[in-house]
Amino acid sequence: MVGYPKPLADVIADMASITDRRERQELLIETADRFASVRVPADVAQPPYSEANRAPACESEAYVFAVDQPDGTLRYYFDVLNPQGLSAMAMAVILAETLSGQPLEQVAQTPTDLVFNLFGREISMGKGAGLMGIIALVQAEAKRRLKAS
Repeated sequence: MVGYPKPLADVIADMASITDRRERQELLIETADRFASVRVPADVAQPPYSEANRAPACESEAYVFAVDQPDGTLRYYFDVLNPQGLSAMAMAVILAETLSGQPLEQVAQTPTDLVFNLFGREISMGKGAGLMGIIALVQAEAKRRLKAS
């Protein structure tokens, strides 16, 4: 997949192989179940979080945090304040697991349309905008580090 770091491209390819909508939803719910592993630790941020970390248009109140790594990459953490925000949680897990540790240039160029590759074209406009907002914040953190270097 052009434009995606390899770990993310692999996840997208796996999702593309699932043609049954219900099966795709079950996989995304299972992914959201791993959210605790990417939740922002207290030594990185604590509520109330800065609005600068809040994903625009996300009804689930998702927040994105990036921690500089010794190798010049970033490790991403998230919080989703709405306990029903399974899509936001699934997106957070996918982004944390596939973009943490990747070259900043690749993260900065990650297309936001990956929402449709993961969740399908039938996702609601509001949910899609919120998930794209999460991706946009991840990109912005990478771009900010690139600009500073």
